[in-house]
Amino acid sequence: MIMEQLRFTLNNGNKIPAIWLWTFMISPADAEVAVQSALKDWYRLIDTANAYVNERAVWRWIKNSGVAREDIFVSTKLWITEYENPNAVDETLERLGLDYVDLLFIHQPGWNYMAWYRQLEKAYKEWKAKAIWISNFEWKYIEEILANCEIKPQVIQVEAHPYFTQDELRKTLDEHDIKLMSWYPLWHGDSNLINEPVFKELWEKYNKTSAQIILRWHIQMWFIVIPWSKNPDHIRDNFDLFDFELTDEDMEKIAEINKNERYYHRSDEQLEQFATWHPNYEVK
Repeated sequence: MIMEQLRFTLNNGNKIPAIWLWTFMISPADAEVAVQSALKDWYRLIDTANAYVNERAVWRWIKNSGVAREDIFVSTKLWITEYENPNAVDETLERLGLDYVDLLFIHQPGWNYMAWYRQLEKAYKEWKAKAIWISNFEWKYIEEILANCEIKPQVIQVEAHPYFTQDELRKTLDEHDIKLMSWYPLWHGDSNLINEPVFKELWEKYNKTSAQIILRWHIQMWFIVIPWSKNPDHIRDNFDLFDFELTDEDMEKIAEINKNERYYHRSDEQLEQFATWHPNYEVK
């Protein structure tokens, strides 16, 4: 495996892995198994969040993995109801058992998110976060942050996949040297995308599954990609992307299936509901 192929450079000069393990909706018990499998199979970035209530479990396996802390990138996200908590960053670090995280997000554009972006900047200056990121922010929110921030975000985490390639957003991100991280990279595992004829054709050409072809497409789009899985075999397969490369012709064929179609739609009502839900940090 060629490790140089696994890193992207952020606008602050830090280099990070191109593919991570996403622990969204993975229970603490399953998270321990998933993180153990991922680290054994050369993943070096683990993504968690306040809202996933598995931060303690994630760190247990990082701590016991035998991999040096400085070689593992730990990412977490502050939930909306934490935006009013002046100790949210320190409490998050306590749950993770860390002095710093490599990547710190605002999870949703909830109440007073600009004030909380200031808290990310403060954490960055205090070396409690090596990079600051935003998640699930649409353009109107990104525009305000870019107009008012002192430190530009290094990454924005949004839905992206061959059905929804974020063409308009990418123009702005390229202008500001902000990386795109794609969640739901397989369109939430929907069979419509997996069974597209172009991926079956490339499956035969490269002897790679449709999922591996799609994840390789993300990397060649210069997206950071975070596939979700708690199955050790799938976790291993999702990383097996670096012994082949899609051609320009392959990439053009995949571009033809873009529908500009999201899988996830968040309403304003849901955003208001998020602001009343509190993570159960007693979950171990």
